[in-house]
Amino acid sequence: MEIKNIGFVGTGVMGSSMARHLKNAGFNVSVYNRTKSKAQPLIDEGMRWCDTPAEAAKDADVVISIVGYPKDVEEVYLGDKGILSTKAGGIVIDMTTSSPTLAKKIYEAAKAKGVSSLDAPVSGGDLGAKNGTLAIMVGGDEAAFNDARPVFEAMGKTINFFGPAGSGQYTKMANQIAIAAGMLGVAEALFYAKRMGLDPQKVLETIETGAAGSWSLSNLGRRMLKEDYAPGFYIKHFIKDMRIAIESAEEAGLELPGLLKTKELYDILSDKGMDDNGTQAIIKWYLNQ
Repeated sequence: MEIKNIGFVGTGVMGSSMARHLKNAGFNVSVYNRTKSKAQPLIDEGMRWCDTPAEAAKDADVVISIVGYPKDVEEVYLGDKGILSTKAGGIVIDMTTSSPTLAKKIYEAAKAKGVSSLDAPVSGGDLGAKNGTLAIMVGGDEAAFNDARPVFEAMGKTINFFGPAGSGQYTKMANQIAIAAGMLGVAEALFYAKRMGLDPQKVLETIETGAAGSWSLSNLGRRMLKEDYAPGFYIKHFIKDMRIAIESAEEAGLELPGLLKTKELYDILSDKGMDDNGTQAIIKWYLNQ
């Protein structure tokens, strides 16, 4: 399958960089975003504006979406002016972290129209999106995955196929579960170091080179120390992801106490009006003790 034209729905913190990489890779990119002003820099760079998701999908070989919540995904695909209201043939790829159950629903709706559907959530945050180094986890039909590989390669570095529809989302839930407890570990370590009279920056630079090293420690730990709470990934979206992970775990009869505790603390920050902070703002829970 030759892919030339891409419709891109959702040009937020992650989506803008991802759409830019696709254009730089030589694809013709059309964009839609609920708030047009957020897409204006991309329009100024030569991407075509579309008034609806349906318009973005109409002449596209591949349509990509990365929006906020499962309800947004459902509207973008299955709404009156959604992608599947006009799409016939080609591939649709939802890169939102969303519900595995919804991914399966969209897959079936797309299949009925002769459209291949992939769920392909990503990890790597705003830095991964900007640098084109995202980890991409894909579920759906393997033939469609193989056709779409050049598209994924323009945006990511680690790209893996995991199985039927929903598999990408299940993989992303595993990723978020690992991050959840890890975020508490990073915050607790730096908080502890500071309260014990150590230089937390020096502690970070030392322990990141050993067994405690992680992406969260090296990147978000530094933001914590600088009191930089700008979102690479919003607290409100992390809470959404944890909720989905908890629901899917409960469906499978699994107990995940680390995940439950992490969500409990982030819910406290949310109740204090911190939804639009980055996830590294969890350090505030400790500092405000």
